[in-house]
Parts: sequence; C-alpha cells; structure tokens
Amino acid sequence: MSGIGFCLFDTAIGICAIAWGGRGVVLVQLPEAGADQTRTRVLRRCPGAREAPPPAPVNQAVEAMIALLDGEPVDLTGIELDMQGLPEFQRRVYEAARSIPSGVMLTYGALAARLGEPGAARAVGEAMGRNPFAIIVPCHRVVAAGGKLGGFSAGGGASTKRRMLAIERARPHGLPDLFDALG
Repeated sequence: MSGIGFCLFDTAIGICAIAWGGRGVVLVQLPEAGADQTRTRVLRRCPGAREAPPPAPVNQAVEAMIALLDGEPVDLTGIELDMQGLPEFQRRVYEAARSIPSGVMLTYGALAARLGEPGAARAVGEAMGRNPFAIIVPCHRVVAAGGKLGGFSAGGGASTKRRMLAIERARPHGLPDLFDALG
C-alpha cells in the first residue's frame, strides 16, 4: 500500500489511528493496549504506510470522530472512504451501516433486511468483523439478536463496543434496553 499516510489521535476511548490514500480513508483503527500497539496494528494492515500529518479532509474526519466519542451527535456520513478492493457485499453492508444514526442500535438481521437479504444476518456479522472503517462505519451500533452485544474484533472486545454505545447513549431500535441489562 504505497502512498498511504496515517496518524494517531487521542479519543475518549484511547488512542485511535486513521490511514488515508488518494481516494479517501482506507482504515480507522480502534485503540489497542497503547499507542505503539495501535501503530503496529496499522502498519500490519497497511504495509508501507507512513506516519504523517493528515490532509485537511482527514483532519476534519479525525475531529469529527473525536467529537462523536466525546458524546456529541456527529454525522460521519460525508467522510470519503476508499472501498476499492472490497467485495461488493461488504461495500453494501458498510453503506447500510453508515445510515444508522448515533444513539441507535440495529441487529445484524435488521441490517440484512435493509439490504434486501433477510437471511444474511451471519454474513452481515462477518462483514462487520472485517470492517476497516470502525467508527465511520459504526459496526458498534450493530448487535446480535435480542440486543446481545455479539462479537467485536477491536481491542478491548465487547467492553469497547459497550463503552462506545454508552457514550452515544444508544438505545435499541425494537430491542430490549441493553443498558438496563448492563447496569
């Protein structure tokens, strides 16, 4: 991945990273155990990337993600993503997930139904597990049937997902109230 730049940025949930190229954002990395681990994960996922100051549109994306993770209801749908090379189904899942507003949760099955593929809940879950655009494509807002958190591949796993949903004061769309159960 030559021509890819990246930078680390501090958020309410820890040090995240963003990588970009000429067609937009190629990766958002949620926090690992520390900055060095986050950087290592970016370089593993984007070999040859160079740490650099972000261009203006990427800096605006960083500022928006920081604000969202500070609890502000920010719309990230205008951020340009480079989905080149991703399978068509994953692209469709990510575009559909981007339409889930801050503070709302849907199940994998409900997202599959929005795609016109009501039997594809498992495939949606697999696509979410491969999401290279965490936060911008809000995979944390997609939960398992019955409002259970389901898996989360980011550092910290389900506790990171729970924390992000709590920051957004997320409420289930047609599901039992997750936060009443979490205490």
